[in-house]
Amino acid sequence: MGDTIRFELLGPLRALCAGAELPLGPPKQRAVLAVLLHLDGRSMAYGSLVDALWGAEPPVHARNLVQKYVSGLRRALGEAGPELVWTGSGYRLTGARIDDLCERRELLRSAITAREAGDLRRAGHLAGEAEALWRGEYAEGLPGPYLEAERRRWAEKRMLVLEARLEGGIALGRYEECVHELVRLVAAHPLRERPVALLMLALYRNGRSSDALLAYEEARRRIAEAMGADPGPALRDLHARMLRQDPALLGGGAEMVGRAPAA
Repeated sequence: MGDTIRFELLGPLRALCAGAELPLGPPKQRAVLAVLLHLDGRSMAYGSLVDALWGAEPPVHARNLVQKYVSGLRRALGEAGPELVWTGSGYRLTGARIDDLCERRELLRSAITAREAGDLRRAGHLAGEAEALWRGEYAEGLPGPYLEAERRRWAEKRMLVLEARLEGGIALGRYEECVHELVRLVAAHPLRERPVALLMLALYRNGRSSDALLAYEEARRRIAEAMGADPGPALRDLHARMLRQDPALLGGGAEMVGRAPAA
């Protein structure tokens, strides 16, 4: 039961059966399924589910709506799908998992193992495969405070993995490739300092020390304008080392600018 349906949340929620996508109903109904998928077979109390969907201001007929959504999901998933039951105090979904998320975790575990064994090329390849599973934002478009918090959490975890993959690319000498990707990343996240540090290092090692220093100045100006503060100590230290042409910056891995753990 449940093994015939594949569930995906690394983007808009999808339920696939025999290669065909199942119609899961309106956004709130889809949100109920997404929330219950996160519990890995544990039950969720009715009140907690209402909070997950609407927060502190549920509609007057919340109970009727939840029952309507659950009935709609049971019809959509069919008899061959996972079991969605009322436990007496809440709802429980069994026989289902978030398949693309499980695959991502397995790929990243293998990437970490490869990195720890010194095989940065394979680690980067596996991390790239994990990144390719994403189809958009986590649980994209689904409403409710529970899934919004999950979306923010997974955006950060995805960023940490991307930074770690680019760190590995720099360590392998793929400077031009990493520069192009890091320029886009810095533009998308102008106040995040880790991509700036990696961009500076990739430029510096590629013989573009002036561009590396310019990247720092642009970041310093953005942070000052937005926050009224200076860059953090790691970025300031990297800048100072580049100014004095620290020879250690030209060799070894990218961990000298602060390692970002895989997530």
